[in-house]
Amino acid sequence: MVLGIIRTLILFALVVVGLRLMGKRQVGQLQPYELVIVIMLSALAAIPMENTGVPLFSGLLPIFTLLVAQVALSYISLKSERARGIICGAPSVLIENGKIVEKELSRLRYNINDLLEQLRAKNMPNIADVEFAILETSGELSVIPKSQKRPVVPADMNLPTGYEGLPVTLIIDGYVFHKNLAKINLDAQWLASELKKFGVNSFKEVLFASLDTEGKLFYQVKSKAV
Repeated sequence: MVLGIIRTLILFALVVVGLRLMGKRQVGQLQPYELVIVIMLSALAAIPMENTGVPLFSGLLPIFTLLVAQVALSYISLKSERARGIICGAPSVLIENGKIVEKELSRLRYNINDLLEQLRAKNMPNIADVEFAILETSGELSVIPKSQKRPVVPADMNLPTGYEGLPVTLIIDGYVFHKNLAKINLDAQWLASELKKFGVNSFKEVLFASLDTEGKLFYQVKSKAV
């Protein structure tokens, strides 16, 4: 039993490392060959987990081989546009200049109901409002609305806007991120004094705290804090 647990943990760690090496994309954003590798990794890892009679090395070798193949294919597709087209395919234009491209729908076996469903998911229920719809190699549909249907932004009205950066996380569940404080030239003493102004006397009471680029401190105490 102990041997089985150890083998399982080794294989689990290896598959997790392998998936991290493949990047941080979600399953729906993987290229076809990457999805195949993910499926094969899980299947290969399951064999030595279930059958302790299979040598661990025999289970690890094909997993390493797949990971090397994935890294190699990713590098090749990164360096060569032609290779990327062969390995990953090319995006397909389903709506061009406001018109449905019937030939492309037929080639991809992608019916109009599928297209309408994807457009609704992109908050574009009216196909007449779409200028371009592009089916990416990952299967995601990119939608470009007609210029008259795009949301108004400050640049359209020549309105000046200030810089908006990302808020800096300072506390999560009582833990203080001292490195983040140092990046903005502040320290825990300053943070403690600011929280005391709101009646918070301990970092442990804080569920979350952040500081935006305008210097405004946001915080929320834990529901069980006294």
